[in-house]
Amino acid sequence: MKHLISLLTLACAASGVQAEELFVKGVVFPEGADSITKIELAGRVVPTPQQLAWQQRPLTAFLHFGMNTFTNREWGDGKESPELFNPKSLDTDQWVRTLKDAGFEMVILTAKHHDGFCLWPTATTSHSVASSPWRDGKGDVVADLRRSCDKYGMKLGLYLSPWDRNAQCYGSEAYNDLFVAQLTELLTNYGKVDEVWFDGACGEGPNGKKQVYDWLRFRDTMRDLQPDAVLAITGDDVRWVGNEGGRGRETEWSVTPLVPKVYAFADSVNKALDMNEMSPSLGGRDVVSRASQVFWWPAEVDVSIRPGWFYHETEQPHPMSRMARIYLESVGRNATLLLNIPPDTDGLISPADCQRLAEFHNWIQTNFQKKQLPGRINCVELREDITQGQRVEQFDVEVLAGGSWQKVAEGTTIGNRRILTFDPVDADSIRFNILSSRGEPRAEIVGTYLVKMPAAESDFKSPYPAVSATPVRKLYVADKQQPYYEIVWNKPQTLAGFVYTPAPGEAGDMIYRYDVEVSANGKKWTKVETTGEFGNIAANPIPQEVIFSAPVKARAIRLLIRETAFGETLAPSAISLTPLAPKE
Repeated sequence: MKHLISLLTLACAASGVQAEELFVKGVVFPEGADSITKIELAGRVVPTPQQLAWQQRPLTAFLHFGMNTFTNREWGDGKESPELFNPKSLDTDQWVRTLKDAGFEMVILTAKHHDGFCLWPTATTSHSVASSPWRDGKGDVVADLRRSCDKYGMKLGLYLSPWDRNAQCYGSEAYNDLFVAQLTELLTNYGKVDEVWFDGACGEGPNGKKQVYDWLRFRDTMRDLQPDAVLAITGDDVRWVGNEGGRGRETEWSVTPLVPKVYAFADSVNKALDMNEMSPSLGGRDVVSRASQVFWWPAEVDVSIRPGWFYHETEQPHPMSRMARIYLESVGRNATLLLNIPPDTDGLISPADCQRLAEFHNWIQTNFQKKQLPGRINCVELREDITQGQRVEQFDVEVLAGGSWQKVAEGTTIGNRRILTFDPVDADSIRFNILSSRGEPRAEIVGTYLVKMPAAESDFKSPYPAVSATPVRKLYVADKQQPYYEIVWNKPQTLAGFVYTPAPGEAGDMIYRYDVEVSANGKKWTKVETTGEFGNIAANPIPQEVIFSAPVKARAIRLLIRETAFGETLAPSAISLTPLAPKE
C-alpha cells in the first residue's frame, strides 16, 4: 500500500526567522510581530523530554480512593472521622495487576482529596490513615501502591488536593507551608513519581475562608524533588481538557496562548484573550494572532469508568459503547486518556470494573493492533512528528475505490495522534492531503482499520425504581431568599430518595448546595438528612442520585436551592427531579 501525502498549501514563512530553529515548551513573540510570524513561530514550539514521554503514554489510570469511598460521597466536608476508613481487604497488587493487564502504563492515586484525609501517615495532620482502624493505624496506602508499581513495572503518579476542608489553617499562608510539607513527604519518601496532579479546586475551609495558592512554590518544590515528573492541570506541563466527560476537542492544539495558572500573570492575560480551559478554540489562528506568547501545554482527558469519581454501590461502569467513544474522542483527538477506576470499600477494584477494563482492552487490541491493507476499512490513524512541533491546521483523507478518488474524512488538527472513523468502504489505496500547515508539515498515516463499534446501551441505570404515581402538582417557586422545587401527590408515597439531573449548559443552571424536605399534608415540612451537596456538579454534570438513610412516607417532596455551581442564590432556570421508590 502506498500512503500518498499531498501538500496543497503551506503557511508563509516569516521573514528573517531561521527555518530550523525550535522552541522548547514555548516562545515569546517578538514585539510588533505580525500574525503570519506568530503562526510560523507557534508551529516550531516543541515539548520537553518529560512532556514528550508523557504524550507517548496513551492510557493512565486514576484511582479515586479515600474517605469518600466509605461515606458514599463525591466531595467530603472534612468532618469525617478517621474511624470510617477501614478497607479490610485492600490489595494494591490487585489494582496494578488489573490495570497492567488492561494496557495502562501509569496509575495516579488520590493521596489526599478535598476532605483532607491523607492516605499516608503524614506528620502534618492527624486526619490520616494513622488515626484509622485499618491495620491498627500502621498502614500506608501510598507505600503499598509504590511496592506494587515496582513489582509490575507500573509508573506512579500522585494527586494532592490543594483544597482542604479539614485543615484549620486553610485560608492563610500557613496552609501553603502545610501543603508544601505534604508534597515534600510524598515526593521524598515514595521513590520516583512521574506525574503530580493538582486541580484548581478552591472552596471554603473550616473557617469559611478561601486560600490563595502559591502555585509557583508548589511547582518549584516538585521540580526540586522530582525533576523528571510532569505537573498536571495547574502546572505548565499538562492541561485539563476542560470537561470530565471523556471528550477532547475536534480541534485540539498542544500549542496554546492560554497561560497556565502557575504563572502570576495568567488571570490577566487569559481574561484579555477571553480564554479559559473550556474555551472551544485554544490554538487557532484567531487566538494566536492576538497573543504575545504560546506554550506547549498538551491536553489530558480525565473521566471516570463510572458516573461518579468515587465508588458507589448503586453505580455500574459505563457500557462499552460509551468506553469506545471515550477512546476515540480522547486518544483519537491528540490527548492522553486519564481513566478513573475507583476501588471499593473492601479496597479492591470491583469485579464489574475489572470486566469492563478487560473488555475495553480487548476492543482496543482487536481494532487497532492489526493494520488493514487496502480492502474494507472505516478508520484511519494519523500522527505528526511532534518533536518538530504541531503544524497541520487542515487536512482530508481520500481513498481510491472503483477507479476514482473519493473523500472519506476531513479534520483540522492532528498532533500526537488522530483517529477518524467513516462509513466502511472497499479501498484500493488511500491518500492524506494537508490543506493548511504552519510551516513544513511532518505527518503520516499510521494505519487503516476496520473498527467494530459496540452496540449502544443506556449509560445511567438506577437500582431504585422511579415513583410510579403521577403527581398532582409540580411547583417551582423562584423566591430570591429560598427558591425551591416541589412535587405533590394526592396520597402518600414511600420515597427512598431522588435523582437530580442537571440542565445542560452553564454551571449557573446547576444546583450545588441544597436541602430536602418532605410533608404529609403540604403544610408541615420535615427536613431529610442528606449531604446537602451535589459534589463536582459543574465539571461532571451527570445525574446525581441521593438515597435517604431510611425510606420516608410523604405526599410532597421539596428541593430547596441554597446555591448554584457558580455560587449564586437564584435557582436554575430548569429543574429535573425524579423521586425514587424503595428497591423492589
